[in-house]
Amino acid sequence: MSWRFLFPRSRWLVAGLVACVALAGPARAQTAPSDIGTWSSVMTWPISATHANLQPDGKVNFFGEFEEGALPPRRWDPATNAVTSLPYPGYNIFCAGHSYLADGQLLVTGGHIESHVGLPDASLFNAFTSSWTRLPDMNDGRWYPTNTTLANGDVMVISGEDNGSGDINELPQRYLAGSRTWRDMTTARLKLPYYPRMFLAPDGRLFFAGPWRASRWMTTSGTGAWSTGPSSNFGTRSYGPAVILDGRVFLVGGGDPPTATVETIDLNVSSPAWRYVASMTTARRQHNAVILPDGRVLVLGGTRGSGFDNSSYPVRHAEVYDPATNRWTRLASNAAYRGYHSTALLLPDGRVLSAGGRKVRTAEVYSPPYLFKGARPVVSSAPGTVAPGTTFTLSTPDAASITRVSLIALGSVTHAFDQHQRLVTLGFTRGTGSLTITAPPNNNVAPPGYYQLFLVNGTGVPSVGRMVRITTP
Repeated sequence: MSWRFLFPRSRWLVAGLVACVALAGPARAQTAPSDIGTWSSVMTWPISATHANLQPDGKVNFFGEFEEGALPPRRWDPATNAVTSLPYPGYNIFCAGHSYLADGQLLVTGGHIESHVGLPDASLFNAFTSSWTRLPDMNDGRWYPTNTTLANGDVMVISGEDNGSGDINELPQRYLAGSRTWRDMTTARLKLPYYPRMFLAPDGRLFFAGPWRASRWMTTSGTGAWSTGPSSNFGTRSYGPAVILDGRVFLVGGGDPPTATVETIDLNVSSPAWRYVASMTTARRQHNAVILPDGRVLVLGGTRGSGFDNSSYPVRHAEVYDPATNRWTRLASNAAYRGYHSTALLLPDGRVLSAGGRKVRTAEVYSPPYLFKGARPVVSSAPGTVAPGTTFTLSTPDAASITRVSLIALGSVTHAFDQHQRLVTLGFTRGTGSLTITAPPNNNVAPPGYYQLFLVNGTGVPSVGRMVRITTP
């Protein structure tokens, strides 16, 4: 065998090895947890987490679908993975609305008789005592209503079907937290889709952002009034989530067939208008969106196929949107299809729960890339309550490295929409072993109640969330 024959073969082998190394190097980097995060193993739960709420104690209460809504809710402890039973409220709470009050109690409105037929029942769940309190009935049945906590701690309850498909309860009601009674908003009748995407705006009005293209403003004083808002660009975004970050609302995907498009509106300006931002890496419907401590938005689950809940085209990879750079980044993939009736919540340790789905009694936990980028900032001490318009001091040995302070309201999610989560970014100045932090200016920006407070360092690593209760002045 001649050297002239061996040399080309050797050159081919070397070239092949170089190509393999070139391919293997980026592949290893791409799959590192610091780039794409990791998923836990799949947990089996006794019921589907169709409704999920992060409690002020850091645990998660959840309740199920259809007949499961007539079973006792459950509580999951993220620290131990233990699932325990909670008391039964006395009626089927599937397809209810829910948001938190200023004292940390969860207001649950409506419920299920059969598909498209709602209950007028309402109750409070107290996580501190694990007990339910029945409230006076609402004005009529509500199946798929939305709760929105207001600046004074009251809650506006809007929409929900009463007695059949399309039979929407058009009369909003305001829950008066001080007296535990209801006020009918008689001058604000309006037929809206069920589970409307509602947000408290910085000027104190409510903003109906979707899923319809036409938006609306609602004045909450007296017996209420509606006015026309700007129309979004895409069209109807059924079963697409919406989130609010520092007064900016984002609509993410949705529609049939699903879209990857995303648009935003800034409610802080005098004449807000919708505009497109970067699209997701893939179209999605029936997905969930979770606000992260670093100010980004994580999207999980859903389907890219046409139809109501097309499990033949699951989207398993997570992806995250950075508003600062207007970029989406593809992340790790989970095991189970999470579509209709799935939920997702930010946990105090910075991980994200992804659970449920239609007749899916499992859950997984996602650890975002920031949990693999180094040591976490430490919060040594923080006040338990904070009043709007003030400053407060927080002790931390990592003051010099902190670049962001985030307040994130407790999640309360069902049917692709979290009715309570919101992000408020706080200004601060560094001291020696401490931060002096500027509280939200008012309760329109941060409605009263419990929030997770996170410190984030220059590497993007968050502290463990500290529960802080925002009060009214």
